[in-house]
Order: sequence, then structure tokens, then C-alpha cells
Amino acid sequence: MKQWRIYPLLALLVVVSMVLAACPAPAAAPAQEAAPAAEAAPAATEAPAAEAAPAEAAGGSVVKVYTSWPLQGPMLPEGDSMKKAVDLALKHYLDANGGGPAGLTIELVNLDDASPTTGSWDGTIEAENAQKCVNDADCLVYFGTYNSGAAKISMPITNRAGIAHITPANTYPGLTHAWDQGEPEIYRPSGTVNYFRTNASDDLQGWAGASWAKCLGYDTVYLLDDRQLYGKGVVDAFIQQAEKVGIEIVGRDGVESSDIDFRSLLTKVKAANPALVYGGFVIDSGGPQVIQQMGSLGLFDLGIKFMGPDGLVNPALVEQVGGADVANENVLLTFPGLAPSQLTSEDGLKFFNDFQAEYGMEPSPWSTYAYQAMQVILDSVDRAGTADRTAILDAMRGLKDFQGITGTFGFNENGDPTVFAMGGNIVRDGDIQYVGVISPDMVEAGTCDAAMP
Repeated sequence: MKQWRIYPLLALLVVVSMVLAACPAPAAAPAQEAAPAAEAAPAATEAPAAEAAPAEAAGGSVVKVYTSWPLQGPMLPEGDSMKKAVDLALKHYLDANGGGPAGLTIELVNLDDASPTTGSWDGTIEAENAQKCVNDADCLVYFGTYNSGAAKISMPITNRAGIAHITPANTYPGLTHAWDQGEPEIYRPSGTVNYFRTNASDDLQGWAGASWAKCLGYDTVYLLDDRQLYGKGVVDAFIQQAEKVGIEIVGRDGVESSDIDFRSLLTKVKAANPALVYGGFVIDSGGPQVIQQMGSLGLFDLGIKFMGPDGLVNPALVEQVGGADVANENVLLTFPGLAPSQLTSEDGLKFFNDFQAEYGMEPSPWSTYAYQAMQVILDSVDRAGTADRTAILDAMRGLKDFQGITGTFGFNENGDPTVFAMGGNIVRDGDIQYVGVISPDMVEAGTCDAAMP
């Protein structure tokens, strides 16, 4: 069975409704869609200086969970699949428990942080989404973002408001622990931790990618990135480990996501004759175009391979690079977690199988962590036992020995998971196929054989 299929273009997202049965305890309220965002200005780089004061906690029986990630443009297949995974996690909880956590009603409010103009995440819209949650007294959890750069915008807003903030996909290291100057404190103006993730971060992913490259015999590399928080960060991490394991860096360049013609740059790369091009991109920041033009300029014919991080592990990738003939055996991808088809736990298999039965398609890669983060939200509400922002945040911060679909984990003092996994993948037969477990220490540990294509 193919690991991931390319999703068709989707129509407007369907409102998910769950009708309450007549019973004493409240269940889940219908999921809501936000009204379409107005056309926004270019993405902001910092959170707005002035923000509305947080709404007073309602203390009622409703817990609203605001989600925020792109639901249009190139990210639509991934974004919609993550949304479906969240809906399924809530359905599974209600079926298993006969109602909402602690007898409360869970209401999903789905927001889109992408610009209608560009189809990519937009800082102004992301800030507005976070502020909507802050201003709604019933919004007790902010669930986002997909893009690490977007999280940089919304984290200070939710932190000042004391709202639990959990991501389904952010991987930039500095959001949770020391990486660049002033991080992560600049995202925590209150001085307390309110942001969490259940997947590994890019320092670990970049280190593992470099070690895997060394295991595969690539001793020279040319580095490209999209100059964004995520892309530059993962390349910086790759460099750190490349230097340790003896990979020679023959060049590095940054590109703008608005560029579509990389022929001049790739001619320069070709002249450097690296064994590998490592690119820090997401699906809508130039990665597919780089891969496509590497093929058209003959770099793959010379045996030069491309490796990229999780931002390119997307159902649309193979189609966008020009098809299987371009990508097969030429594109290697890392992922800081387990994709749905790699889950082996009973709950993980139930998620994977029920998703296909419910929606008629396989879940996309980051749907694993959208589902698992929703599991954490429901567990935190249950342990808090009340519709209160502080109580839910305290419960989430104290997560220990939680049985998620990827295994048992908790959160450390930074909000990172105490247990994580990473995988190496290759495009083969037109699909992104799992190769094996990768890790930063795989060279020195002698475990290269675990991830040989």
C-alpha cells in the first residue's frame, strides 16, 4: 500500500457537527469554521505592540479550542488532513468516555492563518487569530501553528494571556529552548512556559539529517535555505553536525520564497559538484522548484542528490516537482517524528485505520501530531476538571507518562517532549517511503544500517 497519496483539490472545508444526545452530562459542541480572513498585509515579523486585554475566564461548561494553520494554497492537503485528525481525536474520546472531559463541552473553532493573496501563512492574520482566542472568554486552549515563523508571532500573545498553547507541527528549536540570541525568553514575556509540542525539534532533525547523510556516503554538501525561521534554523543545525562528522560544506545560499527561477543559482551549485544539496524549505517556500530545476539542469544525472526536512514531507511534493521521474531515488527527506503509517501502538493503528475509513484517504504526515496534540488537550482538560485557563495550563505543563499514539511521554521544563523519534525517507515509486530510524549519534553509534535506502 502506498504510504502517502496525493490529495485532490478540496472544496471549502465542511463544518463538522456532533449533535448532543439527550443525557445529563454535556458532550462536544459542533466544530466551527471561522469567517474567511480579510486580505492581509505582508507577513509580520513581530507580534503587535498593542494588544487587547485578555477576556475574563467564563468559568462555564464550554471549553473552546482555537486551531490556527493554513487551510488554503499549497498547504491545503496537509492543513485539512490535520483538521480531520483533530476531529477524529475528539470523536474517539467521546466514543470512549461517553462525553467530554470532566463533563465539559469541547468546541473547536478552526481558523486559517494563510493569506488569500499568497496562500501562505501571514503574520498579521496569525496575530489576529491569537487575539481572537485571547478575547473570547471561552477560548481556553490555542492549538497552532504549522509554521514555526507563525508561532513566533502568536506565542507572546497567548503567553501574556496565560492560555495553554500547543502546536501540531512546529519544529524550530528556539521556540522552546536556547538557540538564537534571546530565545526562548522573547516568546515568554510573562516568564512562564505556556507553549508545548509533542514532536522533535529542528536542532535534533538537522543533526540527524547530517549524520544520515554521512552514513549514506555523502562527504560534500551545498546548503540552501528559504531565509525563514524554520528553513534557516534547520540548515544551521545541519551545519553543526556536518562539521562534527566530517562533511565538507562547499557552499551556502539563501533564496526568497517568491523566487521561482533558480537556474542561475543551481548552475553555481552544479559547478561546485557536491554529493548532496541540503535544502531548508517548506512546500510553499521554493523547495519543489529547486528540486524540479535540479532535474532539468542535470544535477540528478550527475548523481547529486537532494535532502530536505519535514517541511517538504507533503502529499503534494512529488506532483509539484514534476512527477516521479524527477523525484524517484533522488529526493531524501527527514521527519522529526512518526508518520501515520509508521505507528505501531494499538491507539496508533486505530487512528490510522479509522482515518481512512472515515475520510477515504490516508492521513498526511503531520496528522499524527495533530491527533496526538488533541489527545493532550483533552487529557489536560480532564485533569484540570474545570473550564479555567490557569487550571488547564497547569495540567498541560504537568503532563507526565502520557500514553499517546506515538508512545509514552511527558513535557520537560521547556515544553518539549521527553521522548521522540525521527525517520529517514526516500521518494520511490512516486511515493515518500519510510527507510528507517535516524538519529544525531547514528554515525558514532554504528547504527547506519538502520536507515539505508
